[in-house]
Amino acid sequence: MKLDRGWLWCVLLLSSLAVALVTAEDKELDADVSDDEEMGLDDEELKVLMGMSEILKFYSQVTYKTPVPTGDVYFAETFDDGTLGKWAVEQLKENKVPGDKGLVLKSRAKHHAIAAMLNKPFVFQDEPLVIQYEVNFQDGIDCGGAYIKLLSDTGSLNLEQFHDRTPYTIMFGPDKCGEDYKLHLIFRHQNPLNKDMEEKHAKRADVDLKKFYTDKKTHLYTLVLNPDNTYEMFIDQSSVSRGNLLHDVVPPVNPPKEIDDPHDSKPEDWDERAKIPDPEAVKPDAWDEDAPAKIEDPDAMKPEGWLDDEPEFVPDPNADKPEDWDEEMDGEWEAPQIPNPACETAPGCGEWKRPMMNNPNYKGKWKAPLVDNPNYQGVWKPRKIDNPEYFEDLQPFRMTPFKALGLELWSMTSDIYFDNFIITSHKEVADRWASDSWGLKKLVASANEPGIFAQLMMAAEERPWLWVIYILTVGLPLGLAVLFCWPKKSENDYVHKKVDVPQANEEEDEEEEEEEPAAADEEDKAAEATEGAPVAGYTVLSSVLNYYCYFVVVFLIPHHRYAYSLNSNRRS
Repeated sequence: MKLDRGWLWCVLLLSSLAVALVTAEDKELDADVSDDEEMGLDDEELKVLMGMSEILKFYSQVTYKTPVPTGDVYFAETFDDGTLGKWAVEQLKENKVPGDKGLVLKSRAKHHAIAAMLNKPFVFQDEPLVIQYEVNFQDGIDCGGAYIKLLSDTGSLNLEQFHDRTPYTIMFGPDKCGEDYKLHLIFRHQNPLNKDMEEKHAKRADVDLKKFYTDKKTHLYTLVLNPDNTYEMFIDQSSVSRGNLLHDVVPPVNPPKEIDDPHDSKPEDWDERAKIPDPEAVKPDAWDEDAPAKIEDPDAMKPEGWLDDEPEFVPDPNADKPEDWDEEMDGEWEAPQIPNPACETAPGCGEWKRPMMNNPNYKGKWKAPLVDNPNYQGVWKPRKIDNPEYFEDLQPFRMTPFKALGLELWSMTSDIYFDNFIITSHKEVADRWASDSWGLKKLVASANEPGIFAQLMMAAEERPWLWVIYILTVGLPLGLAVLFCWPKKSENDYVHKKVDVPQANEEEDEEEEEEEPAAADEEDKAAEATEGAPVAGYTVLSSVLNYYCYFVVVFLIPHHRYAYSLNSNRRS
């Protein structure tokens, strides 16, 4: 007898998942062995605890070392030493790596500006531009930005006077206000004709950015601009937006070749009406424009028992005049009105009126039917002329060189953390830099995350009804297993041994010989039925377990994600 292999594989998969969940849960155990007496652990429990804590040994041995660029860079800053003006250089509030520090915006509802020179100016020629840095909204973010500006290489650039009007070449990074979550890529393009600078905004990211602003984790923002005008933006080394500077920015880099003639105007006799009232149509003589839309129903009859002399409402006989009622000031007191009790059993009270109905003769105001306009000339549009401001720049990548990086921000939230800025021409250099810096933060944050079981329990504390789901998830398969797999004693377990009985005559012997094949056939059928019962039971069990596996995959795992987000918000 074989069971359905599908649910067997599912059970094995769920068992493996359970082991993984337990392992993740055990990562939370970091208690010191010296606290065993306070925790009330006996020797066996202490051994188990010590064994589980081995999982965390790797994380306890993480040693931060200030990353050093492995290739040619234009700028690199880790903020591991010193302080800068009104800003603070300090460690993260959560998931900190010992020795690692970052630049922190400390005040709210104020303007902040800080900048630093590059090792050498970046000139847009034949090499890509790669910008990368880290941001952590440690206290969330209500309204404010965490973007950077690459300050243009002008002869008058003075970082001590850096402000919001200081010319920049590129602005890149996260920004949020209300429920609008953005990842900016703005570059300033110079009009080759009049030399004016105009901001060009890249299209919005292709993914939902909300989680990067609300999870209080350190995220890595990367921009890659290529000499062929393509660009790509990454968050945590995953692409979130890509495009082309010629086609995917607003307003476009190149103006239209032709424009509407501003001096052209629509002629007075231009007819744009596609349809007009039929000039030959005449209102029919029988058309009555004054007929009302509603009339009384002439066929309506007053219901029997209608009480014409009874009002619908009568004064409340149980109402008493208030003691403080002053008739000189308040007027004559009258009892409040209540529905007439005499009308409760009657079809109606008071004056009977015929109900209204639609007037079959109502036609409303007469209008001539519409016909095609023989003079229709189409929708008028001004003629096109050559755009006097037209130009064609096929290399918008070649922007104004820049030689400084600055943060010029206003935020309603404090403690925004910045770290590990790097500007280079090689994506692999930025990736190695990230592995030595942001990679450690990510590793420590993952180690400090609560296990899946802990997250589910914490979620149940916030939502007690989740206990019902948990009990059904665990109890349902156990109950089904007991129901279908518990051994039952068959009614056919007792087989009576035949005993030879002396026969009266040969005729009875012949009758017994005829009955024995029939009895044997019935016993075979009973045995087959007995054997089929467990098979049917296992078939039902297999189907139920398949549905249970589907329930776990479709409901429980997504619910764990909900529990995790709920716990993250509660910690916030």
